[in-house]
Amino acid sequence: MTDTATRDTSAAAGPPPQRSYAKMAADESREDYSLRYAPHSFRRWSPTMVASTALGGIAYLADFAIGASIVFTYGFTSGLASILCAATIIFVTGIPIARACAKYGLDMDLVTRGAGFGYFGSTLTSLIYASFTFIFFALEGSIMAQAMHQAVGLPVEIGYLITTLIVIPIVFRGMGALAKVQAWTQPIWLVGMVLPFVVLAFEAPDAWGAFASFGGTEGAGSGFSWVAFGLGTGVALSLIAQIGEQADYLRFMPAKTEQNKRRWNLAVLAAGPGWVVIGAAKQLGGALLAFVALEAVGKTHALEPIAPQIEALKPWLGSFALPAAALFVIVSQIKINVTNAYSGSLSWSNFFSRITHKHPGRVWYIFLNLAIALTLMEMNMFAALNKLLGFYSNVGIAWIVAVAADLVINKRMGWSPPYIEFKRAYLYAVNPAGFGSMVIASVVSILAFFGLFGRYAEAFSTFVAAGLAVVLCPLIAWATKGKYYLARPNPVNGPHVEVPDVTATHACAVCETEYELPDIADCPVQSGPICSLCCSLDAECGDVCRTSPSSVPVLMPMPTVRAE
Repeated sequence: MTDTATRDTSAAAGPPPQRSYAKMAADESREDYSLRYAPHSFRRWSPTMVASTALGGIAYLADFAIGASIVFTYGFTSGLASILCAATIIFVTGIPIARACAKYGLDMDLVTRGAGFGYFGSTLTSLIYASFTFIFFALEGSIMAQAMHQAVGLPVEIGYLITTLIVIPIVFRGMGALAKVQAWTQPIWLVGMVLPFVVLAFEAPDAWGAFASFGGTEGAGSGFSWVAFGLGTGVALSLIAQIGEQADYLRFMPAKTEQNKRRWNLAVLAAGPGWVVIGAAKQLGGALLAFVALEAVGKTHALEPIAPQIEALKPWLGSFALPAAALFVIVSQIKINVTNAYSGSLSWSNFFSRITHKHPGRVWYIFLNLAIALTLMEMNMFAALNKLLGFYSNVGIAWIVAVAADLVINKRMGWSPPYIEFKRAYLYAVNPAGFGSMVIASVVSILAFFGLFGRYAEAFSTFVAAGLAVVLCPLIAWATKGKYYLARPNPVNGPHVEVPDVTATHACAVCETEYELPDIADCPVQSGPICSLCCSLDAECGDVCRTSPSSVPVLMPMPTVRAE
């Protein structure tokens, strides 16, 4: 959100705020609190509504392509083991992250800041997350363009452009518009997802038996191979950063109460790590459809989800199979790509606000994310799917596992604060616990991925990344005695404090807007409270609050902290 320091010289108008935000940035109906804590006043959706919206975003068919690619390359047995192993790792690491985002009303970037990475340390993870969104936008857009080409003969190059432009009006309007789109399109998606497998059950009941003995198209064989298992798991683990997109919705979960705690827990579990249960089923289902269509359409087209869909529907729908399959693919890809574009705008906003101290508004970064995605599509990234995703997963898993290790291990051991501190005013620039462990794990695993340590290390490079991250994050936190988590104590300690009402608002001394207590910090430069975003955008304060904590005014009496 660009911020502009506008001043009104009219005496009648009274003293102006020191900073006023551009119209786009100030409109939270579009901005969705993109760089800050999501206040209780904005979390107006029920747990069920938030969960259904978050799960609507996993309608994508990249799972079909990824599953088919893994099984075609490594055979059924190794492919099945790879998909199930990756799903287990993603599910386990996703539980603490989903709960933290939902409880504290924070997106993945803000949780990362406080979970061992520090204020600038999490900047790199914003880039990792942004790359996840535009890589998968390009992958999903390619699948949609293939469907348009099949349905009406539209050149894929033009299809890439259409798939990019079509999501912009929806993503511009934020969470409200995304919730409506996901709800309205869900019936079409559910029918389209289930129908091909119903047809196969009646028309090709022996398909699963033949599929279970499939040895792939690359000569891998139908037996189990450790190397194939490791490589396949690496490809499937590229989806681990999907928890970030789930978190972009989960931060709007209402407060957990005695009345809603059962629904709240189920909604967070389903919409957080639960996405991978459906995702793994889609990978196996996509591989099955591709296997059945292989002889009819050939390997290249079998890996494109539209062709197997058509072949599966033909026995029942005949000539209507093509338009029905095309409609399903297009709806599925719109559902996921509005999420990719939305999450990408959030991650780019977080990155540039810290680097430039400017914030023109989340919506402007939509164009940056989509431009990169369109470039990747035009470069035909779909053809290099396995290699690209296998490389990416090394970095993605090092990041996610480091965050999960902090939430599960460091906080319980007392090496990390028992809450998530995301505000610049209280954080060191870099925390070696999370950031250091991620960098070391990423570098070592990438060297392994490129074969420096031999064939088996190459195959299991993502396991190297996960293992190093889960060991090094607690080890560094223990060795440093948690010193680099807080640059100074927070007198109110975030949204979990025992105070009468954390929803009470306080006026920021810079922009003069009212924000809930968890979004406010003490500022010695302003001699009063400052909101988290104005604090982030200040380029001239010199971080005085970190070096002279004794001069910082206290907002409220020190509360009693309730541990996680």
